[in-house]
Amino acid sequence: MPRKQKVGKFKLKTHKATSKRFRVTGTGMVVRTRAGKGHLRRRTPKRTKQLFMEMVPVQGRGIVKRVQRLAPYMKKTS
Repeated sequence: MPRKQKVGKFKLKTHKATSKRFRVTGTGMVVRTRAGKGHLRRRTPKRTKQLFMEMVPVQGRGIVKRVQRLAPYMKKTS
């Protein structure tokens, strides 16, 4: 029995590294984590280490457009 062909648009592949690094907030803003969390933080002040935990909004429309193109299904869920 031959397989039935699908009709319509094709699925886009998500760039996995982008989907792991960025999130979309409830208001539709693209946020990222701060850099420098990997290692060598022993002598860093506690306040500076606490700042690493919060998510930062992505600055620049070009970067936001690139993130949305690389992860097309990472849109605001409402």
